[in-house]
Amino acid sequence: MRNKFLKTLRVLLVEDEQKLSTLLKNAIGDSFYKFSVASNGEEGLELFEKLRPDIIITDIMMPKKTGLEMAKEIRTIDKNVPIVILSAFSETEKFLDAIDVGVVKYFIKPFDPDELLVYMASLEAVFAERSLALREGFVYNRANKSLYKKQRYVALTKKEQLFLSLLIEQYNAGAFVVPDTKIKALLWGKIVSDERLRTFVRRFREKTAKELIKNIKGEGYQIMAA
Repeated sequence: MRNKFLKTLRVLLVEDEQKLSTLLKNAIGDSFYKFSVASNGEEGLELFEKLRPDIIITDIMMPKKTGLEMAKEIRTIDKNVPIVILSAFSETEKFLDAIDVGVVKYFIKPFDPDELLVYMASLEAVFAERSLALREGFVYNRANKSLYKKQRYVALTKKEQLFLSLLIEQYNAGAFVVPDTKIKALLWGKIVSDERLRTFVRRFREKTAKELIKNIKGEGYQIMAA
């Protein structure tokens, strides 16, 4: 199945049955930008924190940490990432638990991998609502508060993530410009020099693009939408 939207997605499959994980990777892995595999819930949680995938596909019953236990922990980090459950018939009583952790879809084994692809392609409208197109080809994902350039994840420090989120929130509110004082208070929690803020912004621009952030002299900074 060729689909441009699917080609932008980073997918994490968490499945302890090696035959099934290999089958799925071979059958649908090439449909996505990146398709990563974990063999249990502990490994899945570690990869989630490292890769921040767009969609998670997970089995329920696994060693070390079940799919639902992993999903509950993921929900404390990201409330919006779609989680798809794979389950055997004997595990259907866990369906209500899956609803409680915000699972978006439930596939009963065995299933056709193409059905999984069709469902994931149907999420395009949901993802479009969560994205904000920015200057220089950057895209901000409002759901996981992450920045991308040509579908590639841009790694930011915690302060850089806070800075970008603040600019986006101000943009969404229609106020656009974030005062220097507000930025300093959020990032450092204390009074710092203007030079320290300028140095921080300069480094952020070096990592992203100069045109992404605009300085309004005497006021503050604003994000530049496409």
